[in-house]
Amino acid sequence: MSQDAAQDPGSATTGLVRVVRHDDGVAEIVLDRPEAMNAVSTAMARALTEAAQGLADDDTVRAVVVSSSHPKAFCVGADLKERNRLTDDELRAQRPGNRAAYGSVLDLPVPVIAAVGGYALGGGCEIALSCDLIVASPRATFALPEVSVGVIPGGGGTQLLTRRIGWSRAADLIFTARRVDGMEALALGLADRVVEDPRAAALEIAATIAAHSPVGVRNAKAAMRAGMDVSLADGLDLEDARWHDTAFSPDRAEGVAAFAEKRRPRWPGVSAR
Repeated sequence: MSQDAAQDPGSATTGLVRVVRHDDGVAEIVLDRPEAMNAVSTAMARALTEAAQGLADDDTVRAVVVSSSHPKAFCVGADLKERNRLTDDELRAQRPGNRAAYGSVLDLPVPVIAAVGGYALGGGCEIALSCDLIVASPRATFALPEVSVGVIPGGGGTQLLTRRIGWSRAADLIFTARRVDGMEALALGLADRVVEDPRAAALEIAATIAAHSPVGVRNAKAAMRAGMDVSLADGLDLEDARWHDTAFSPDRAEGVAAFAEKRRPRWPGVSAR
């Protein structure tokens, strides 16, 4: 059972982004500007940053799902109507807030799953790319069309897509600005699973992750992220540090005890000191 932010005083709501709390440490960031198909305005970028940072600071959160309240759109990218009214100076002033919004999702310390059931264009695709896993509908539409309107992907797209699917495949999508559906996204490695109900599947994945050691999951993500762009030797050192932090934590002791006693673990969720 979930608790909607509008009903739960412990959850946050801004009118543009909602945070919904589910059982056992699963939180859901709901993009909620349906009248604009979740186009990212200055205010929405700020709301996304506040929502993600609030969850990052909450040690009870074990996994996050990013979803949409719109049945046909995850997010269609930047609010071009707003952008069209901005002067160059105003656009420069807006930039740090937009970077912070995408970065706040990317920097979440727990696993994050995007549930993409419709259009994920431009910044919408980049929000999904900022997540660790992408679950999509067969009818989802992904694209980074920025070069077709005189800009480049600026929410991490040139970096995250290349790391996710490789140079040539990323070059194909970014240089041509073409759209791909859920099944092609899966074949390219842009999506990780394709299902009829991506939100339900994403919440199920999140619940599975949340049942595991919070310390172990956070440290595994941290080691994987930090080790992506270093040498193997340095990456193994990073892994070793995170291993020690996990292996000598109360979570490891509880995990071993629960296994021996044939019961579900009751994770303390506290790192080694």
